Amino acid sequence: MTNEFWGRTRETLRAAIGKNNYQTWIEPLTLISCEAGVAEFGVQTSFQGDWVSRNFGDEILRQFEQHGVQVGRLKFTVQANRPAPAPKASPSAEKFTPKNAPAVAPAEESVIGAPLDKRFTFDRFVVGKPNELAHAAARRVAEGGPVSFNPLFLYGGVGLGKTHLMHAIAWELQTRSPELKVVYLSAEQFMYRFIQALRDKQMMDFKSLFRSVDVLMVDDVQFIAGKDSTQDEFFHTFNALIDQQKQIIISADRAPGEIDGLEERIRSRLQWGLVVDLHPTDYELRLGILQQKVEQYRAQYQELKISNGVLEFLAHRISNNVRVLEGALTRLFALASLVGREITLEMAQESLADILRQSDRKVTMDEIMRKTCDYYNVRMSDLLSPKRSRNIARPRQMAMWLAKLLTQRSYPEIGKRFGNRDHTTVIHAVRKIDELKAQDSQVAEDAELLRRMLEA
Repeated sequence: MTNEFWGRTRETLRAAIGKNNYQTWIEPLTLISCEAGVAEFGVQTSFQGDWVSRNFGDEILRQFEQHGVQVGRLKFTVQANRPAPAPKASPSAEKFTPKNAPAVAPAEESVIGAPLDKRFTFDRFVVGKPNELAHAAARRVAEGGPVSFNPLFLYGGVGLGKTHLMHAIAWELQTRSPELKVVYLSAEQFMYRFIQALRDKQMMDFKSLFRSVDVLMVDDVQFIAGKDSTQDEFFHTFNALIDQQKQIIISADRAPGEIDGLEERIRSRLQWGLVVDLHPTDYELRLGILQQKVEQYRAQYQELKISNGVLEFLAHRISNNVRVLEGALTRLFALASLVGREITLEMAQESLADILRQSDRKVTMDEIMRKTCDYYNVRMSDLLSPKRSRNIARPRQMAMWLAKLLTQRSYPEIGKRFGNRDHTTVIHAVRKIDELKAQDSQVAEDAELLRRMLEA
């Protein structure tokens, strides 16, 4: 009788809460008993019971009442004879603590995160004006406890320190509070695990794992743009953790409003907290990074000799990517130790010829758009929007003109970057600025100043 009654109730629940919610949360429930005003259900995990009670408890009680059964309380019991299957480990998802890392043990041997790099700690992060806000925000989150911003969203180009800061936060949190469940992984790994859970019919385990962490860190979130199912699951995971006041740290190569293919609901939630831009490194910061690397290497190779001017030369010539800069110095270290020679300016120029050629200044679309917005004091979201007012349209046309002048992008590529506009719009913008430069001295001055700023 109990099973028959529960079968009828489930059908009305399906209509009330929707097919997806029903299949994920209600269908796996087993009604054990319904006595003395208490309905007892068997669940696979305590997380499942807590979630159903919190999100669907009132609806279940209402459906019981409509079917003529007076129930005042729901009880959820984890059934020992139905253990939840252990999630299979991804080949790329190793233990949280990497080999030879500091002696920091997580509270549980969770296998859902990616390994951390032992080099990426706060002690080894060189702070300068371009990254001081990001560093301060990361430090604040790493101290633990409640913060006034959640999530923390870090964005910037390749090699500016986003991943370093995220690893540093994870190490610091594990050191200060070993009992915390801190999970760091890339958006690609999140998607891989989601697809694996769908394939293996282990969605309950997936939800339980990701929604029971204390700190969730997702790197390169732009990767899930355009992937609807993954975005949907990420959205619900994000909401569940925020509801539980758990900390979320996200990184991307662009600001939330500039990531094409990202759902608006996710975009708005990523902007809830603190959004911090890691600006391109300046000369002083690059030189500081090189000096720190030299000190670290001298601890292992005390015979290292490096001529005056070499670090200054590298900091000036390799300006677009810190990883390339550090790789260049590592190559010089290796060469010096193998041949037993001092690192001179001539050696650097000869052995790094390929890197120096590739590192010649290249202006990017992101730089053009940011500089134009700063110059005209307009928001990036307005620049990409359909707005046609003159105070928005003119900066947009200027940015398109600069993109065509300073990059190798085609008209369709530029149009796509500017809010999926048609290539004819870009052609019109370029012609318009060329015409105005000949007629309006202010436009000509603006164009020249912006070009110099971007090529500097």
